[in-house]
Formats: sequence, C-alpha cells, structure tokens
Amino acid sequence: MSRITAGNIFRVVLAFVFWLFVAFYVLVIGIGAKNKKVMFEGGCYAAVFIAAVSLGSSGAIVGLAAMGLSAVRSYMLRDLWLPRRVRKSERGNMVHEHATMPPPAQSYPTATSLPGASDNLSSALAWVSAKAKQNKHRLPGDTYVTILETCQMLDSVIDAEILQPSGDARFEYELEAVVREYLPTVLRGFLAIPPSMVDNRQPNGRTPNEELVEQLGLLLGQAETLHSTRHSQTSSDLTTTGNFLRERFGHHQQGGFDFGIK
Repeated sequence: MSRITAGNIFRVVLAFVFWLFVAFYVLVIGIGAKNKKVMFEGGCYAAVFIAAVSLGSSGAIVGLAAMGLSAVRSYMLRDLWLPRRVRKSERGNMVHEHATMPPPAQSYPTATSLPGASDNLSSALAWVSAKAKQNKHRLPGDTYVTILETCQMLDSVIDAEILQPSGDARFEYELEAVVREYLPTVLRGFLAIPPSMVDNRQPNGRTPNEELVEQLGLLLGQAETLHSTRHSQTSSDLTTTGNFLRERFGHHQQGGFDFGIK
C-alpha cells in the first residue's frame, strides 16, 4: 500500500513550496477531510501563530513552536491527505474478502488461521481504510480518524512482522483477529444500519453511534498494545544482539583486527 502517487507527490511539493504557512496545514487538512476535531486543532495552531506574528520578535519562539507542532501533526495525519495507493491485486482481494466475510453477529467471531497471513492482513487493512474513506460522512464524531490511526498502527506492526517475524503464536493470533475479524466486522456492522436509525436507543440504552465510538476505541487500544509489544520486542532483540557483539568483539578493538577465531 504505497503512498507514491502523482497526486501525493504534488501535495508534498506544494507543502514544501508553501512551508512558511506550515502553521495552517492541520487546519487545511481538517477542512479537506471535513473533520471537526482536526479543524479545531488546526485552528488553534493557526491562532497561536497569528498572535505570535502580531507580537513581532518577542513572539518568534511561540510562532516557531506552533509551526513545529503543526508540521508534526500534519505528518501524523498523513492518511487524511496522502492516501495509500491500493494495488490491483490487493483491490481484488478486498472485493473477495468483502464477498466472503461473515455477516455481523452479536459477538465477535473467532479468528482463523489463513495462509499468506502478511499479504492477507495488508489487504484486510486496505479494505477497512478504503471502506472508511468511502463512508466517512456517515461515521460519527472522530471515528474516521480513529479508524485511520488504528490502521496505521496495525500496518506498522504488520511491516515489522514481515521484516522479522516474532514467532509468537499468541501475538500473531491477536494481530490476525483484530485485522481480519474484529475491525472489519465492527465497520461492516455499523454501515449495515440505515442512517435514519443510528441515533435510536437500543435495549441496552446505547445508540449505534455510541456503540461504534466505544468499540473503535477498544480496538484502537488493542492496536496500541500490539504496536507497543511488537516494537518493544524488536528493541529488546536489538539490545540482545548488541550485548552479544560487545561480548564477542568489544575487547578486541585495542589489539587490531580479530575475527573472533581462537
């Protein structure tokens, strides 16, 4: 799911050309995505920057801070203005998964092990991102951004698994369950509800909108846990390798070349 497209390159070039207006980037992104939360955040950066400029040299540090924060947040929100390109093979897989995925149930389905896990997981995330973008005007509140943040974290975990498989069966099961079952099922279940009924109270006292917000929040928390667990393990593995190399070769540095052969 590459971001290298003609449209994205053009947007990046514009961002560099108009870098002096970086404090307004988040506001522009929010307006383009029609996301009130992002628009409010971007408006704060823009207001602080304008106030700092009006103070002259005494507000330079505050203005630069607003520019820096806006630049960082623009990168974090890149899924809103630099969408990923879905390859034809992945698009075919998404159509197939949409046709074969079981209908929403009262409880989450049990995850099953499938061949080609990494490719299938990437395709499942691509389907979720595309479906959320297609229906973002139907999604309540900030759930569209929540879905994108969840997909971004899970995509990072999948990339790490491709580069260096963890070999942890339980971790792989949880990752596959979230990506292939829980996240798509929650999204499909909500979109199956007529828009006129999403604010109706259910027997449990909640509306479908409230259920979606809560369930996506839980899935985002699980994605954060998987992300933290996977990358903490990667860091630990790197430290272990470093300890081995320091023990193996560190004491030979003073004596010239030594290939560890005794």
